[in-house]
Amino acid sequence: MNAELESAAGRVDLIPVPGWAELPWLVHGFTTRAGGGTTVYRRDQAGREPFGVRAGEVAGELGSEVAGELNLGFTADDSREVVTRNRELLLRRLLGGDQATSTETPTLVTLRQIHSATVLRVDRSHALSCDRPAVLEGDGLMTDVPGLLLGILTADCVPVLVVDTRRRAVAAFHSGWRGTVQQIVELGVARMRQEFGSAPEDLQAAVGPAIGACCYAVGEEVRGQFAERFSYAGELFTEAPSTGADGRAATHLDLAEANRRQLLAAGLGDASILRTHACTSCRTDRFFSHRAEHGRTGRLMAVAGLR
Repeated sequence: MNAELESAAGRVDLIPVPGWAELPWLVHGFTTRAGGGTTVYRRDQAGREPFGVRAGEVAGELGSEVAGELNLGFTADDSREVVTRNRELLLRRLLGGDQATSTETPTLVTLRQIHSATVLRVDRSHALSCDRPAVLEGDGLMTDVPGLLLGILTADCVPVLVVDTRRRAVAAFHSGWRGTVQQIVELGVARMRQEFGSAPEDLQAAVGPAIGACCYAVGEEVRGQFAERFSYAGELFTEAPSTGADGRAATHLDLAEANRRQLLAAGLGDASILRTHACTSCRTDRFFSHRAEHGRTGRLMAVAGLR
């Protein structure tokens, strides 16, 4: 059975941050759709066969389970049992069979995300088993406790991971346009300085897969709120030809760049910030996208923690 689980975990597609593999105490990664047991989101909008799977195809290592996707959110369309198994496979993939530095089993902390600027410092008392939905509310997590993995769920919003390479602390942020306007990432880095004594020169950050400016059309109210907060707001918006009947130009927002700017404002150097430049809406073959899939989709997870 262990060999079967290890084989299944090996199919989980995980995007690492270049250079972070050199930190042996760090566990991290951005997930994609691939590698789980979820099947409810596999068909494209035209009702054709699921991505990469023929109808009735079976993955040998999963026994009777149809080859599926790695939905990591307890969504209305997916079963709790499948999502629980997906989360267990992700933990196995992340840890690679290693144990945490403590004698306790590595555990995951997630949030009931509310598009806020609330950032919580957590320890093992906040951890739940993989089959339990989150009880904490907020959109940012930080810890310096070994064996605790922080998970942020997204399906177009921007996931940001921050690592203190000197004091061995990590943080994970969920930043949609509301959280970005509220400066969750900038305030979150400030909290790391308060809680852990983190110095900006010791911090590295990664901005994960999110909806790109190419696909993220927003209304004037969003542009207005950014303009009220940020002097560089004009550089975050572009105009694109409209595809609607009114012929009006559409306003597009580069949400990932907005979060990169917040990291710079928090004191991180440009070389310490990585952007994946992967658009979740363009690449629904690889990522879940709330906007491109009209609200019926799974959830990706950005994870960071200490061994």
